[in-house]
Amino acid sequence: MDLAYIPSPSTGVINLGPIPLRGYAFCIIIGVFVAVWYGNKRWIARGGTAGTVADIAVWAVPFGLVGGRLYHVITDYQLYFSEGENWVDAFKIWEGGLGIWGAIALGAVGAWIGCRRRGIPLPAYADAIAPGIALAQAIGRWGNWFNQELYGKPTDLPWALKITESANREAGLYHPTFLYESLWCVGVAALVVWADRRFKLGHGRAFALYVAAYCAGRVWTEYLRVDEAHHILGLRLNVWTAIIVFLLAVTYMVISARIRPGREEIVEPRAEKTGKAGEVASGADADVDADFDADFDSDASEDAVSGAVPDSDEDADTDADHDADNGAGSAAKG
Repeated sequence: MDLAYIPSPSTGVINLGPIPLRGYAFCIIIGVFVAVWYGNKRWIARGGTAGTVADIAVWAVPFGLVGGRLYHVITDYQLYFSEGENWVDAFKIWEGGLGIWGAIALGAVGAWIGCRRRGIPLPAYADAIAPGIALAQAIGRWGNWFNQELYGKPTDLPWALKITESANREAGLYHPTFLYESLWCVGVAALVVWADRRFKLGHGRAFALYVAAYCAGRVWTEYLRVDEAHHILGLRLNVWTAIIVFLLAVTYMVISARIRPGREEIVEPRAEKTGKAGEVASGADADVDADFDADFDSDASEDAVSGAVPDSDEDADTDADHDADNGAGSAAKG
């Protein structure tokens, strides 16, 4: 008798009143909103303006969905183009089937287009959005739970996932690989946030760390999975992909740190020019401004006590020009 296990949902559809919504699609939608929301907070903290992340996501998200679906259909073509299968099902993205590799690759193309339109460096945007993407993956993996898919090998562990019998699966208790990867992605997000604060990662290195950390966990979860997959030299295709992408990400971090150390001082040049950057000022900036104001007030008080006044019209003109320059400088800082 099985004393403990994780039950599978009785249906993969969530009814929002009269509107039926597949659980897989619901998880993807929530994940996208979380990624944009958290990415926006990080973008503002880095000196960008509110709304920029969402504007670029309008390009990145559709490209990512198309890329993820293309990767899935290409690598699992037998599910749609074999004898007896209906190729039209390849377009039914709401039923599940997205490859993260294609989603990241083509999503990056969409983000690049959006960044180009806003005059923003893509690496800076990627660094801001990286932890949010990891959280989106953590949420999105629960879509596999709704679909009862991509589970692992049989197990008798107390957190085993109970799979019900259907035409495509055998009932039993299996490793909940969706849960493993979901928790791993939460850990990846936390790692990127910590490392970014500790080492001031910039120029795409925070995003590269996310990619490398995710790939390390993906190798492990792929080893546990039992769903059909193409193999190369005894390893699943996704394992090879994860290894290659991991090496590329680590190589990028090392080379980038040597060529461009530190973090970008300006992430949104156009906003800097219009004075809209950094809508949320940091504590350090506030302290600097306070010190500057205190010094300025102190100097003004000393001048008043000493009775310093212009000795001539020429001095007055000079002081007036100086005040005008100070005013222009203050306006520029605003």
